[in-house]
Amino acid sequence: MKKALFWMTAATLVLAQGSAHAMGITAAVGQTGESTMTYRLGAQFDFGTSWWQTSVGRLTGYWDAGYTYWEGDETSSNHSISVAPVFVYEFAGDAVRPYIEAGIGVAAFENTEVEGRDLGSSFQFEDRLGVGLRFNGGHELGLRAIHYSNAGLKEPNDGVESYAVHYRMAF
Repeated sequence: MKKALFWMTAATLVLAQGSAHAMGITAAVGQTGESTMTYRLGAQFDFGTSWWQTSVGRLTGYWDAGYTYWEGDETSSNHSISVAPVFVYEFAGDAVRPYIEAGIGVAAFENTEVEGRDLGSSFQFEDRLGVGLRFNGGHELGLRAIHYSNAGLKEPNDGVESYAVHYRMAF
Protein backbone atom coordinates (compact mmCIF):
# COMPACT_ATOMS: atom_id res chain seq x y z
CA MET A 1 0.00 0.00 0.00
CA LYS A 2 2.83 2.44 0.84
CA LYS A 3 4.41 1.95 -2.59
CA ALA A 4 1.06 2.49 -4.36
CA LEU A 5 0.39 5.57 -2.25
CA PHE A 6 3.81 6.96 -3.16
CA TRP A 7 3.31 6.49 -6.91
CA MET A 8 -0.23 7.86 -6.92
CA THR A 9 0.85 10.91 -4.90
CA ALA A 10 3.77 11.45 -7.27
CA ALA A 11 1.46 11.22 -10.31
CA THR A 12 -0.93 13.73 -8.74
CA LEU A 13 1.90 16.18 -8.07
CA VAL A 14 3.19 15.85 -11.64
CA LEU A 15 -0.30 16.52 -12.97
CA ALA A 16 -0.67 19.54 -10.71
CA GLN A 17 2.72 20.94 -11.77
CA GLY A 18 2.00 20.48 -15.46
CA SER A 19 -1.44 22.00 -15.30
CA ALA A 20 -1.74 25.75 -15.71
CA HIS A 21 -5.45 25.21 -16.14
CA ALA A 22 -8.32 25.35 -13.69
CA MET A 23 -8.22 23.21 -10.60
CA GLY A 24 -11.22 22.02 -8.62
CA ILE A 25 -11.82 20.38 -5.26
CA THR A 26 -14.70 17.92 -4.83
CA ALA A 27 -16.46 16.39 -1.88
CA ALA A 28 -18.79 13.42 -2.31
CA VAL A 29 -21.04 11.35 -0.09
CA GLY A 30 -22.48 8.08 -1.26
CA GLN A 31 -23.07 4.45 -0.56
CA THR A 32 -22.45 1.06 -2.06
CA GLY A 33 -25.12 -1.32 -3.32
CA GLU A 34 -25.09 -2.87 0.16
CA SER A 35 -25.51 0.50 1.94
CA THR A 36 -21.93 0.99 3.14
CA MET A 37 -21.36 4.75 3.32
CA THR A 38 -18.52 6.26 1.28
CA TYR A 39 -16.90 9.68 1.70
CA ARG A 40 -14.61 11.03 -1.02
CA LEU A 41 -12.34 14.06 -1.37
CA GLY A 42 -10.80 14.79 -4.73
CA ALA A 43 -8.78 17.27 -6.74
CA GLN A 44 -9.34 17.87 -10.45
CA PHE A 45 -7.01 19.44 -12.99
CA ASP A 46 -8.81 20.47 -16.20
CA PHE A 47 -7.33 19.33 -19.51
CA GLY A 48 -7.54 22.96 -20.64
CA THR A 49 -8.73 22.07 -24.12
CA SER A 50 -12.00 21.32 -25.92
CA TRP A 51 -12.87 19.10 -28.86
CA TRP A 52 -15.87 19.06 -31.18
CA GLN A 53 -17.22 22.38 -29.90
CA THR A 54 -20.59 23.14 -31.49
CA SER A 55 -23.73 25.07 -30.61
CA VAL A 56 -24.91 21.93 -28.74
CA GLY A 57 -21.87 21.58 -26.48
CA ARG A 58 -18.25 20.49 -26.27
CA LEU A 59 -16.04 17.59 -25.20
CA THR A 60 -13.48 18.38 -22.51
CA GLY A 61 -12.15 16.67 -19.41
CA TYR A 62 -9.97 16.63 -16.33
CA TRP A 63 -7.53 14.54 -14.33
CA ASP A 64 -9.01 13.39 -11.03
CA ALA A 65 -7.08 12.34 -7.94
CA GLY A 66 -9.12 11.19 -4.96
CA TYR A 67 -9.20 9.66 -1.50
CA THR A 68 -12.22 7.57 -0.44
CA TYR A 69 -13.13 6.35 3.03
CA TRP A 70 -15.33 3.23 3.01
CA GLU A 71 -17.23 3.20 6.31
CA GLY A 72 -17.64 -0.05 8.14
CA ASP A 73 -17.41 -1.48 11.61
CA GLU A 74 -14.06 -1.52 13.43
CA THR A 75 -12.73 -4.38 11.31
CA SER A 76 -14.25 -3.66 7.89
CA SER A 77 -13.64 0.00 7.07
CA ASN A 78 -11.28 0.69 4.18
CA HIS A 79 -9.43 3.51 2.44
CA SER A 80 -8.59 3.97 -1.23
CA ILE A 81 -6.75 6.46 -3.40
CA SER A 82 -7.25 6.84 -7.14
CA VAL A 83 -6.13 8.70 -10.26
CA ALA A 84 -8.18 8.86 -13.47
CA PRO A 85 -8.57 10.86 -16.67
CA VAL A 86 -12.25 11.79 -17.03
CA PHE A 87 -13.90 12.91 -20.28
CA VAL A 88 -16.84 15.30 -20.02
CA TYR A 89 -19.45 16.28 -22.61
CA GLU A 90 -20.74 19.65 -21.46
CA PHE A 91 -23.94 20.89 -23.08
CA ALA A 92 -24.19 24.56 -24.03
CA GLY A 93 -25.87 26.93 -21.60
CA ASP A 94 -25.55 30.36 -20.07
CA ALA A 95 -25.88 30.15 -16.28
CA VAL A 96 -26.22 26.34 -16.08
CA ARG A 97 -24.53 23.72 -18.28
CA PRO A 98 -25.62 20.07 -17.95
CA TYR A 99 -22.92 17.44 -18.52
CA ILE A 100 -22.22 13.73 -18.72
CA GLU A 101 -18.86 12.19 -17.82
CA ALA A 102 -16.97 8.91 -18.12
CA GLY A 103 -13.51 7.79 -17.11
CA ILE A 104 -11.27 4.84 -16.38
CA GLY A 105 -8.36 5.06 -13.95
CA VAL A 106 -6.51 3.13 -11.27
CA ALA A 107 -6.98 2.83 -7.52
CA ALA A 108 -5.21 1.31 -4.55
CA PHE A 109 -7.11 0.01 -1.50
CA GLU A 110 -5.67 -0.29 2.00
CA ASN A 111 -6.89 -3.89 2.19
CA THR A 112 -8.69 -6.25 -0.16
CA GLU A 113 -12.01 -6.53 1.69
CA VAL A 114 -15.00 -4.18 1.42
CA GLU A 115 -18.34 -5.15 3.02
CA GLY A 116 -17.45 -8.83 2.97
CA ARG A 117 -16.39 -8.80 -0.70
CA ASP A 118 -12.88 -9.95 -1.57
CA LEU A 119 -11.39 -7.62 -4.17
CA GLY A 120 -8.51 -10.04 -4.77
CA SER A 121 -5.82 -7.35 -4.74
CA SER A 122 -5.24 -3.82 -3.49
CA PHE A 123 -4.76 -2.66 -7.10
CA GLN A 124 -8.08 -1.92 -8.80
CA PHE A 125 -9.35 -0.24 -11.94
CA GLU A 126 -11.83 2.59 -11.39
CA ASP A 127 -14.64 3.01 -13.95
CA ARG A 128 -17.00 5.95 -13.59
CA LEU A 129 -20.13 7.41 -15.13
CA GLY A 130 -21.70 10.66 -14.01
CA VAL A 131 -24.18 13.42 -14.76
CA GLY A 132 -24.53 16.86 -13.33
CA LEU A 133 -24.86 20.60 -13.66
CA ARG A 134 -22.09 23.20 -13.92
CA PHE A 135 -22.93 26.69 -12.71
CA ASN A 136 -21.32 30.04 -13.42
CA GLY A 137 -18.66 30.81 -10.85
CA GLY A 138 -17.09 27.35 -11.03
CA HIS A 139 -19.57 25.34 -8.93
CA GLU A 140 -20.80 21.90 -9.93
CA LEU A 141 -23.33 19.45 -8.52
CA GLY A 142 -23.67 15.91 -9.80
CA LEU A 143 -24.35 12.20 -9.40
CA ARG A 144 -21.68 9.61 -10.00
CA ALA A 145 -21.40 5.81 -10.12
CA ILE A 146 -17.90 4.40 -9.65
CA HIS A 147 -17.06 0.69 -10.05
CA TYR A 148 -13.84 -0.88 -8.76
CA SER A 149 -12.51 -4.17 -10.09
CA ASN A 150 -9.12 -5.73 -10.76
CA ALA A 151 -10.36 -6.86 -14.21
CA GLY A 152 -9.64 -10.49 -13.42
CA LEU A 153 -5.91 -9.94 -12.86
CA LYS A 154 -6.21 -11.80 -9.56
CA GLU A 155 -8.95 -14.03 -8.14
CA PRO A 156 -11.31 -13.52 -6.49
CA ASN A 157 -12.52 -10.37 -8.22
CA ASP A 158 -15.77 -9.50 -6.44
CA GLY A 159 -15.60 -5.76 -7.24
CA VAL A 160 -17.57 -2.99 -5.52
CA GLU A 161 -19.50 0.13 -6.57
CA SER A 162 -20.14 3.49 -4.95
CA TYR A 163 -23.06 5.74 -5.92
CA ALA A 164 -22.55 9.32 -4.77
CA VAL A 165 -23.65 12.93 -4.86
CA HIS A 166 -20.73 15.28 -5.36
CA TYR A 167 -20.05 19.01 -5.19
CA ARG A 168 -17.12 20.69 -6.96
CA MET A 169 -15.71 24.14 -6.42
CA ALA A 170 -13.22 25.47 -8.99
CA PHE A 171 -10.18 27.59 -8.14
